[in-house]
Amino acid sequence: MAQPAKNKQQSRDQSRSVTTKKAPTKAGRRSSSKLITWGSVGLVVVIVAVLVIVKVTSSSTPSGGGSKTWQPASPAVVAAVTQIPTSVYNTVGVTSSVAPITSPVVTTGQPLLKWPGSNLPGVLFYGAEFCPYCAAERWSLTAALSRFGTWSNLGNMTSSSTDIYPNTPTFTYYKASFTSPYVALHAIESQANYYNAAGTAWATLMTPTPQESALLTTYNSHKYFPQFYQPGQTGSIPFVDYGNQVLSSGATYSPSVLAGQSRDQIASGLNDPANPTTQAIVAGANYMTASICHINGQKPGAVCMSPGVKAADKALGF
Repeated sequence: MAQPAKNKQQSRDQSRSVTTKKAPTKAGRRSSSKLITWGSVGLVVVIVAVLVIVKVTSSSTPSGGGSKTWQPASPAVVAAVTQIPTSVYNTVGVTSSVAPITSPVVTTGQPLLKWPGSNLPGVLFYGAEFCPYCAAERWSLTAALSRFGTWSNLGNMTSSSTDIYPNTPTFTYYKASFTSPYVALHAIESQANYYNAAGTAWATLMTPTPQESALLTTYNSHKYFPQFYQPGQTGSIPFVDYGNQVLSSGATYSPSVLAGQSRDQIASGLNDPANPTTQAIVAGANYMTASICHINGQKPGAVCMSPGVKAADKALGF
């Protein structure tokens, strides 16, 4: 899948070692000069060996600001993002004082998405750990889905240190699971936030199934997002498919909203509807909640009939 311009991997400088030739020793004092010569050769061999080792190890060390070690998200942070008070959702609605909120796209005439082995309407998230736009989107999506079920094994993550909006704090869905009686989620983190062993691309984490790949090709495309693609082009991240009935490509709000804040700081403000960061996250979450309610028959009613979600319904034309 082609990677969009707004999420392209930035180039990295590569350092190279330069070795210098040793000046020749003068004639005379032959015995001592031989010792010096052989000692110099040995030293050069050692230096070259060290440089080779450094080159090999540096190419296999994670770059781009990421780490190969999965870290569980703080229980306090998870509680804050998954237990946002209903009053906050209702007060915020679908607007933010700090950033424009991009609403999803509603489709017509598309078959309802269901995953094999499930009779529930399906949701597909497709993103990558290095991506700052995905980092912003996960805050809203994690909150929205928590209104329908339970998250397990959310991990800590920051976007790439070498991309735009570097080190945006977020979560990762790699190793995470979501259970719900209302909706079935497939979450794909396609790439890590560190480079592969060759240092040529972001390391691969998860690969879409044929069904998931077909959905990405069909719906993350020029037909539904002509502002992003020319005909035949696909592939922006993050991408969210709500049952093939509602689609979102790109971040709902700018990652700049999260800049300069830690994960704990963002989470601590989620109970305050006047907090500008909270407004962006919650406004996006209300759109996402309305999209899920739209595909599952407006269940549960306490969520789907709440004023914040109804405001999103109205904005989406439901």
